[in-house]
Amino acid sequence: MKLFIKKVKPFLIHPTTLILVLLFIKIIAFRVVVFHNKSVFHIALIEFPLWAFLLSLIILFVKKRTWTGIFIFNTILSVLFIAIIYYTRYFSTIPSYYDLQQLYQSNSVGGTVGLLSKPYDFLFFLDILLILPIAYYFNTKKIKSSARVTRRLAILFGSIGLITTLLSFRQPLIDVSYFAKENGYLQSQAVQVFTRSFGIALASDVNLSEQDIENLKGNDYVPANEHDSYGIAKDRHVFVIQVESLQGFVINKKVNGQEITPNLNALLKDSMYFDNVYQQIGAGNTSDAEWLMHTSIYPEGMDPTVNVINGEPVPSLPRTLQKNGYGTATYHADDITYWSREKLYLALGFDYVYTDKEIPAVPAIGIGPADEVLFDFASKQLPGQLKTHEKIYSNIITQTSHTPFEMPEVLQYLVLPDSYDNTYVGNYLQSVRYTDEEIGVFIDTLKETGLYDNSLILLYGDHSGVHGAPVTKDDEAILLDLLGHPYNLQDRFIVPVIFSGGGLFSEEANSHLGGQIDLMPTLLNLLGIEHDAQMMGHDLFHYKNNLLGMRYHLPGSSFINDDMLYVAPSAKLPAILYSLETMKEKSRTNKTQLSIDNALQIIQQSDQILKSYKNRK
Repeated sequence: MKLFIKKVKPFLIHPTTLILVLLFIKIIAFRVVVFHNKSVFHIALIEFPLWAFLLSLIILFVKKRTWTGIFIFNTILSVLFIAIIYYTRYFSTIPSYYDLQQLYQSNSVGGTVGLLSKPYDFLFFLDILLILPIAYYFNTKKIKSSARVTRRLAILFGSIGLITTLLSFRQPLIDVSYFAKENGYLQSQAVQVFTRSFGIALASDVNLSEQDIENLKGNDYVPANEHDSYGIAKDRHVFVIQVESLQGFVINKKVNGQEITPNLNALLKDSMYFDNVYQQIGAGNTSDAEWLMHTSIYPEGMDPTVNVINGEPVPSLPRTLQKNGYGTATYHADDITYWSREKLYLALGFDYVYTDKEIPAVPAIGIGPADEVLFDFASKQLPGQLKTHEKIYSNIITQTSHTPFEMPEVLQYLVLPDSYDNTYVGNYLQSVRYTDEEIGVFIDTLKETGLYDNSLILLYGDHSGVHGAPVTKDDEAILLDLLGHPYNLQDRFIVPVIFSGGGLFSEEANSHLGGQIDLMPTLLNLLGIEHDAQMMGHDLFHYKNNLLGMRYHLPGSSFINDDMLYVAPSAKLPAILYSLETMKEKSRTNKTQLSIDNALQIIQQSDQILKSYKNRK
């Protein structure tokens, strides 16, 4: 025993050991907060070794400024862990290296940092403060790190880390969050770098026909030109309005006796309203919604889709419309470099691109020019475009109803109960009400200029706004009172989809299950135009059954079909299956696994197509 203690003692009192103990405690805290993982053995074997290896290398090779290197490493790690925690609290998913790399341009997180922080978050910086007296003690005592001991520790941790990383490559990376929980955060990033370099998400050699895809969704395939709705809006102008953070639960809903969306509600009288359509965005959020709308191809999921295309032309809605005599324009009053939209718009092929360089900057609300500025600018471009083009397509993307939903008092049109004051949901409703007002003004402009009666209008929400850590207990109580039931995933993910235009529809609602991937094929069907490339979505007017693959904002392998919402196992929760009718948990059946397999096949086909777009030169 004495001999054992004699051999072990140099390791126990070694400065490197003490620093590694502090690191281990910090990593345990990180795993508990992010993954709810309290298994010390799992953390020690899976998560800790690679971080310890990196720190050991710094101690080993930064000889003259060892303690400075240790201090900088731990500071960077603390900031990284906090960024991951905040991102996870807001988006309910673990960020990849690419998400963190782009945080500087993600207003969706930056504007809500105050709502995401917790008092105990600052404990992640406690070890940095402890390093200072430890460094002072060892420097005073002139105790130096033994290169031999540190080298052995580096070899030990490096070997364990290498083995666990190599083993992780044997597992499919369907969901980053769950993969990181099981295999370690750094390992998940290594596998993702490999996946990003050599393939797109689930891309594999599959070859599904349109008929195959409809069969997987539970439908009998019918050619588009045989659908009853085919061509009913032929040769009309097209206006697509993508509304920031617009969720379905606000439509036809009143608060304190006031309609939240009076103008959209009035528009429904001339519309077909699809009230059962789900968001399907990936890490790119709003830009992914643009991708879905204009390609009917699934977003990449783990990275914003704009980052896996190279700007080369892809089959798109604008290009198909151009072949049929349309001039095409997109309007977004934001910096075109946000989410690399300069590549996105180049790939989609719009004739006219209007961003913050052309759209006036004032008045501004929240993250940019107010929606009133956007719609006024778009209205003024129409006469010139109509002189140049017989038919026009305008894609308008709002942004005022963007988190954190802080509206000037003069533009808060709703008189809300006192309990709504200074709440996230209360602010959200005020911002949606403002955007609804500006949409109403734009629709009136189309009517006044005679365009409305000769146009097809599609309006839809890009993604949820009410989600994550900013939703407090007070917000949950407000939502319970507003909705009549606890806020659930269905409330979060359903976005309104409204097809309108003079003389096309009467006031109708359609509850066919749909996703954002179905918007482009439905629009083209109404116009009587066929796309010259495969689409993953289908005509919502015709097909009743559907199967929607979900990724990123739900764990990989999640799906929604006609009667089930399946949430695959995640970093924090086991798999859950909900009844769509009641949103109560139900037991898995053979049909559940069949739907998982079918949804993955459809996504694999989509990813194969996206991979071909990435490789275009």
